[in-house]
Amino acid sequence: MSNRPLLYFLTVVFFSFCLISCSATKNNHDETGDLVHSSCLHANYPTICLRTLSSYKGPAKTHRDLAQAAVKVSLSRARKVSKYLTQVSSSVNKGTNKRERVALSDCVEQLSDSVEELGKTLSELKHLRGETFRWQMSNAETWASAALTNEDTCLDGFEDVDGKVKSDVKKKITSVARVTSNALYMINRLDESRDRPRFNP
Repeated sequence: MSNRPLLYFLTVVFFSFCLISCSATKNNHDETGDLVHSSCLHANYPTICLRTLSSYKGPAKTHRDLAQAAVKVSLSRARKVSKYLTQVSSSVNKGTNKRERVALSDCVEQLSDSVEELGKTLSELKHLRGETFRWQMSNAETWASAALTNEDTCLDGFEDVDGKVKSDVKKKITSVARVTSNALYMINRLDESRDRPRFNP
């Protein structure tokens, strides 16, 4: 009988802690969701933006987090498509239409450049400093823009090519170009948000 008050007290404390913890988690999730939604609202491809960033694993509490996440998504997809193009290009025989072979070869090089440029973009965003913020943001915007241009140029190369290869490449490149376009938008949004670091993390 003497243990009942203590047991009751511990039960109340336990459930109170659970309620506070659950509430904090929910609020944090809601804040993250609100930031993603408001940030994606005016992106070039809002539906893709919401889908890729809402399901992205990692913290997304600031504009800087979102910009990094968007670039990571773009970099990941660019790497996969670059690998795919390299495999397709190496398996194409000499009997294939010359224009298609040239378009594939150019595309391999362009996607490889995109991967490199997105990698530099991500690295710059990870090491932003308050005193060099403007210069670093300019670099990030330039590289992301160049990556997008390379992807668009790859698509242009298949303009006069017909067949299944063109269809497959166009689908994959378009997907990469859209997430890269959203990533560039997030970088521009970060630049305008004044979400500037006070020190190098």
